[in-house]
Amino acid sequence: MYLIRDIMYCKPGKVRPMVEKFIAMSKLGEKFGGPRMKVMTDMCAEQYWTVVAEMEVPDLKTFEEMMSPKTMSADDRKQFEEVMKGYHDLVDHGKREIYTIEA
Repeated sequence: MYLIRDIMYCKPGKVRPMVEKFIAMSKLGEKFGGPRMKVMTDMCAEQYWTVVAEMEVPDLKTFEEMMSPKTMSADDRKQFEEVMKGYHDLVDHGKREIYTIEA
């Protein structure tokens, strides 16, 4: 089992719109059989205005398939694109962490 963590360092005042995008993306992903995402905001973090979205997947192949537009219908891709439209305007930079869950 793996934990995938996407960490976004938002521009000032842009945390709430980014949270809303992640929540909408999680709902869409669940609709298509993906895992539920935890969406978190910082109380104290490396930087202000941090949003973290994490999910667990059984293996990296599953994660790769989830991220591949080839596994979605054209309508599904359009929905995801609509949800994430403009997210670059909200984020200064970000990173992804992948952990093996040991216990």
